[in-house]
Amino acid sequence: VKGVANLSLVSSACDVVSAAYASTKERHPYLGSVCAAAEKGVQSVGKATASCVQPVLAALEPHVAAVIEYASKGLDKVGEKLPLLPKPVEQILSDTKELLSSRVAEVKVAVSC
Repeated sequence: VKGVANLSLVSSACDVVSAAYASTKERHPYLGSVCAAAEKGVQSVGKATASCVQPVLAALEPHVAAVIEYASKGLDKVGEKLPLLPKPVEQILSDTKELLSSRVAEVKVAVSC
């Protein structure tokens, strides 16, 4: 999960969603209070679940380690096949603009010929 969350595209998307959520809570006080109550409920459930699940996770630790290793290798392979994933969003946008500009220029030349 950390590996996926650290990808710049995923991280940017999470930042945008987080900003929109915070902004919505600020602009709509009633919705903000409902969200605050929901957040507290989720935290409570999370804490209770974590304490109940901890013994099970301890028993499954070797299996979890193997799953993490395979997931990490899979993420590395996805990164190799999709090289834009680890790039910063600004670089992706810049590269896309350059590509579009060059394609438009090629089309203009082809049309003028």
